[in-house]
Amino acid sequence: MNYLSAFICAFFTLLVVSGCNNEDKLSLSQRSVIYCAEGSPETFNPQLVTSGTTIDATSNQLYDRLIAYRGAENELVPSLAKSWHVTRDGKKITFYLRKNVTFHQTDYFTPSRLLNADDVLFSFNRILDEKHPFHLVSGGHYPFFQNIEFKSLIDKIEKINDYTIRFHLTRTDNTFLANLAADFSVILSAEYAQQLTKISAQQNIDTMPIGTGPFKLKEYRVGSLIRFYRHDAYWQAPAQMEQLVFDITSSNTGRLTKLLAKECDVSSYPIAHEKIIEHNDLILESITALNVGYFAFNTTKAPFDNVLVRQAIAYAINKEVLLDTIYQGHAELANSILPNSSWAHDTKIKAQEFNLLKAQNLLTQAGYPGGFSMDLWAMPVQRPYNPNAINMAKLLQADLKKINVKVNIVSYEWNTFLHRLSLGEHQTFLLGWSADHPDPDNFFTPMLSCSASYTGSNRTFWCNKHYDDLIHKALKTNNINKRKQYYSQAMAIISAEVPLIPIAHSKRYQARNKDIIGDIIAPFGGISFYQVSKLTISEEKVLPLNNDESDERSTEAVN
Repeated sequence: MNYLSAFICAFFTLLVVSGCNNEDKLSLSQRSVIYCAEGSPETFNPQLVTSGTTIDATSNQLYDRLIAYRGAENELVPSLAKSWHVTRDGKKITFYLRKNVTFHQTDYFTPSRLLNADDVLFSFNRILDEKHPFHLVSGGHYPFFQNIEFKSLIDKIEKINDYTIRFHLTRTDNTFLANLAADFSVILSAEYAQQLTKISAQQNIDTMPIGTGPFKLKEYRVGSLIRFYRHDAYWQAPAQMEQLVFDITSSNTGRLTKLLAKECDVSSYPIAHEKIIEHNDLILESITALNVGYFAFNTTKAPFDNVLVRQAIAYAINKEVLLDTIYQGHAELANSILPNSSWAHDTKIKAQEFNLLKAQNLLTQAGYPGGFSMDLWAMPVQRPYNPNAINMAKLLQADLKKINVKVNIVSYEWNTFLHRLSLGEHQTFLLGWSADHPDPDNFFTPMLSCSASYTGSNRTFWCNKHYDDLIHKALKTNNINKRKQYYSQAMAIISAEVPLIPIAHSKRYQARNKDIIGDIIAPFGGISFYQVSKLTISEEKVLPLNNDESDERSTEAVN
């Protein structure tokens, strides 16, 4: 073979190899979904936090619960428990576990057995028992469970046999099953915990997670990305996507840029809705969420320990302007913490009045005729209940200037922001709450109860015994009309005491490429990629055209 022949042969060999590599890349792309997320998780165990950023990245991707919600009617359905039974007095609930559930096999753990009752005992006793060897591993804080007073509710958890577990309650609680279906009630591996104990690496249970969910953790680069691989031995049908990547991009414009450049398939909390709608290859979707965005006070710090000052601030805020400017028509004005779609919503709750004269008079009565200076903490990330907290803070700054209150806007990195809020270092803050399940108690207890003020999820640190008594009574009665009455009285107390000012109940938005199929967002709880798939190029060819799409546009998509 002469030199020219050898060169030609080598050249065509290179073309073949290159073609194979391109096919591999295309194949990997078709088997993967990239999600542009707005922030990093605080942990990989949702039992330890209440932040939506962490829940999105962990709960439905890595874990399962005993029971779950399904469908538009939010029906409680079996999950790891194939069935359950509640005694007539509501104090004994027995769960019958599935016998075919496999934990994740990863680079750092290989399970030797299937899920059984020991895993359920471990998962909940870790939370309940202060002497449990894993209780204090990550600080001993389990805010969701502490908020709902889980420890005082559970008398004991009994192992009947390897696949039967019975919860004994100290009292009737209408939200018990709802709370077990919430994103925080995940089941961990007791065997993995035993292995970590042997090598003195107990903290890995929350940073190098093992669950039973549809995906398993492959890689985490702090502040950059999370890489999940499909759990092929999942007890349900395996996820359709082999790889799920969370591209952590805190900048709103950064996520939009990556979406437009096809660097991510799905984007959280998109901005520039009109621009997204202009692109025929993108879909902007929304869902009416159970949430509330609010402006709140640290009621333990002067001058906000004075109810007159809190009432004055409430009168000085023009919520209509906030709604129009920040939410741009994509939210409802909030007159209470409870969304209008909740069965416990009270239509008699009056809308907040905007009245600068009343505000000034109240400040004078409170001893601040010349006003004062205050810090307002604005969260740095976009959330469904507040799409732009920094801009909202600026509008509030302008409102309060009219009553001689000078506002200094403060912000921190997201995890730092949440941590310092829980420590009570703030005066006032902008935040919100997204429901974990549809029962109204999920707003009243974790947001404003005395127990939640101790755990840090009630960042107002407001504690009202009469309010607590009302929500406890609501949990104990099966009469829905009585429950509504109790919640109505609780809302009236909030309105009078003003620990926080509800601003809006918003929709949750998401943008995706049109080749991504399946539901991701839900009215409450975190996102899920379990049933998501991606169209192949051949499948895109047969997609029906929109009325405004031409044959030329369709050809471009294929090419």
